[in-house]
Amino acid sequence: MAESEVPTARTRRALLIKLGLAGFVLGAVAVLLLRESDPKALLIEVMEIIRSLGPGMFFVAMAVLPSFGCPITVFTLSAGPVFGAQLGLPLILALAAASIAFNLALSYWIARQALRPWIEWLFTKLGYRLPQVATEDHLALTVLVRVTPGPPFIMQSYLLSLAGVSFGVYMAISWVITSAYAFAMIIFGDALAQGRGKNAFIAVSLFIALTVGVHFVRRHFARRRAANALTQQSDNPGP
Repeated sequence: MAESEVPTARTRRALLIKLGLAGFVLGAVAVLLLRESDPKALLIEVMEIIRSLGPGMFFVAMAVLPSFGCPITVFTLSAGPVFGAQLGLPLILALAAASIAFNLALSYWIARQALRPWIEWLFTKLGYRLPQVATEDHLALTVLVRVTPGPPFIMQSYLLSLAGVSFGVYMAISWVITSAYAFAMIIFGDALAQGRGKNAFIAVSLFIALTVGVHFVRRHFARRRAANALTQQSDNPGP
């Protein structure tokens, strides 16, 4: 990169300020729109729109829209209440799993092919480079990203794709973890709608099992990273 193209601290700060202001404006507009509406009435209206679209369009939307920022919980919580009586829970779970698989593949492609040039440009403007993960770390990174609470589903998918995680590892791990959480949400939503205490208990038990499993997985990889760090220090002793 030429010296004149190297971003200065002032340039990075100005760009970050612009991005922050844009995010603030969008957030303020969203808050104003929500304050002017009745959340309960809006929810009922959304549910009726979903029901009118039919299960085919619903699961097509579930396969596509989360790649563009729509929360996947919108679909997992509403699938049972809206289509449980029509399709039955087993078929809903199967269609949700297929939708999740398609969405994961779509998000990976979008981040790798469509967004990467723009994100690389942004990182370059800020004076950074996109991180690339070593092949032996693909599995650990995918598991940690998927089980760490906080980052939205779409950001998890884009991050793993942009970090260079192989498609096979990304798909296998992401599909298993995401589907497990989605199944728990679908079962829970269906149980609430149908008044089935047994199914609600199963869903809560699944959530608890997933939470405990996530805790042990994170501890396992934390110990593994610490062990690797110690190994590298012993292999490369200081002067």
